[in-house]
Amino acid sequence: MTLYPRFIQHLNTALDALEASGVLPAGLDRGALTVEPPRDASHGDLSTNAAMVLAKPAGTNPRALAEAIGAELEKVDEVTAVEIAGPGFLNLRLAPSAWIDELRSIAAMGADYGRSDLGEGVTVNIEYVSANPTGPMHMGHCRGAVVGDALATLLEYSGHKVIREYYINDAGGQVDVLARSVHWRYREALGLESGDMPEGLYPGDYLVPLAKELAQELGDAQANAPEGDWLVMFRKRAVAAMMDMIRADLVLLGIHHDVFSSEAELQAAGKPEAAEAVLRARDLVYDGELEAPKGKVIEDWEPVELPLFRSTKFGDDQDRPIRKSDGSWTYFGADLAYHYQKAESADQLIDIWGADHAGTVKRIKAAVAALTEDREGGPARFDVRLVQMVKLMRGGEPLKMSKRSGNFVTLADVVNEVGKDVVRFTMLTRKADAQMEFDFEKVVEASKDNPVFYVQYAHARIHSIMRKAEAEGLAPSAEHLDLLGVEEHALIALAAQFPRIVESAALNREPHRIAFYLGDLAAAFHAFFNLGNDRPDKRIVMTHDAQTSAARLFMARNIGQVIANGLALMAVEAATQM
Repeated sequence: MTLYPRFIQHLNTALDALEASGVLPAGLDRGALTVEPPRDASHGDLSTNAAMVLAKPAGTNPRALAEAIGAELEKVDEVTAVEIAGPGFLNLRLAPSAWIDELRSIAAMGADYGRSDLGEGVTVNIEYVSANPTGPMHMGHCRGAVVGDALATLLEYSGHKVIREYYINDAGGQVDVLARSVHWRYREALGLESGDMPEGLYPGDYLVPLAKELAQELGDAQANAPEGDWLVMFRKRAVAAMMDMIRADLVLLGIHHDVFSSEAELQAAGKPEAAEAVLRARDLVYDGELEAPKGKVIEDWEPVELPLFRSTKFGDDQDRPIRKSDGSWTYFGADLAYHYQKAESADQLIDIWGADHAGTVKRIKAAVAALTEDREGGPARFDVRLVQMVKLMRGGEPLKMSKRSGNFVTLADVVNEVGKDVVRFTMLTRKADAQMEFDFEKVVEASKDNPVFYVQYAHARIHSIMRKAEAEGLAPSAEHLDLLGVEEHALIALAAQFPRIVESAALNREPHRIAFYLGDLAAAFHAFFNLGNDRPDKRIVMTHDAQTSAARLFMARNIGQVIANGLALMAVEAATQM
């Protein structure tokens, strides 16, 4: 058992003793109790809010309860002192043995240090990327792709069953535009078109290979045929080609989905009708007229009766149509049916969306709650994580767009220039809903100001130390860990936070917390290493003191293990040399 769960157990043992002695009433809710590092390291090694949380329901004074809890915790062998701060917070100071035991735990658990059963096997469907199949991946898709993939790995590591899903939007007007664009390129390949592509079509050169393939395959059979003769076939071929391109781009980022769901197939299977029937049965869809558009007056606007979802019942500002006036499904109507389908095979749903979709979050959450309300245990948990766009820079200047792609910078171009690891790590160095700049020069800079480099360098430095030690005839050993001092204990204490950081990141659906933590741990290790420059007695490799050196090598190797575990959650290589 790692340090923090162990001290939760110590705390519960102390509370059990107080219940048995009558100091606390039995049956108090302990769900909000925490054991965590104090904000100020000078206050101790661990802090708990137990007295503050339990005092009111116990009908007692927080400080008096803190004294009683503290007296019980002082009986724990690993605790050297208990101090009461403010109105009743308890700060604990730990014996060196606590840190040595944790270091041994890291060594024993290896790649599983930080892994947990927090998820208890709950199945979570994470839908991410879901770029329209109209061209190659561009950097507008990149951040959401990385956030979704890292979150999926994080949840798996935390004991969840994860379904990685991609929704192919192949039923809307944009795929008809794609088909027309390919047809124009097809005619161009036959020598029947020249000059600039007409406005409104997709202008990128990425359609040329498919168009040439069709020209070779079909000849001029569809060159002058009516659109109705070729549209469906061109659409199907174009979507398939674009999805092949998108999958290849995702592979460059190390991303693989378990499921690719087609909007066209969803509608053909009657899923929207099924969802509508469920909502009508619950009086959550009715036939009514939309309100007139707010703002400027539209002269030819006329009220039309449409099937409307009662989203105002869930806090929306107006009810929303699920069909258009021609009977086809609105984006919202198709989307709620898609979520209904996902909920059939998952306990929880997570969507990774661009921040420009923020306005639709409330209504789709309402629809999912309504469609799954009769499930055992209540409605499916549904989270939407919004991701801000990335501003591309080069040397502090906005980056010019790619001519090959039409009007965007491709993901492939970026990964090929700076590498998968740089892209993935950088995308997680900010909260997903915070603005981000991606400067091609800064992200490959070999400096401590570049978090990607600084974390990977820490791991590579540890391996360099091991190689140097081996050359000097030294090796890591757990035999004399009692020789480690205050500075080493502080470094181990930071490493010991990894399991709780993982659980916190999983609970809050925030994989960027792993990147933040790794930056702190790497900085702490670099600082410890540099301490040896000023104090020779603090060097890790010391041929004149083999026992201390062996203990520090053991510590360093396991700090490297924690860094490697964190990088693995981000699908970033733990470099062994740089």
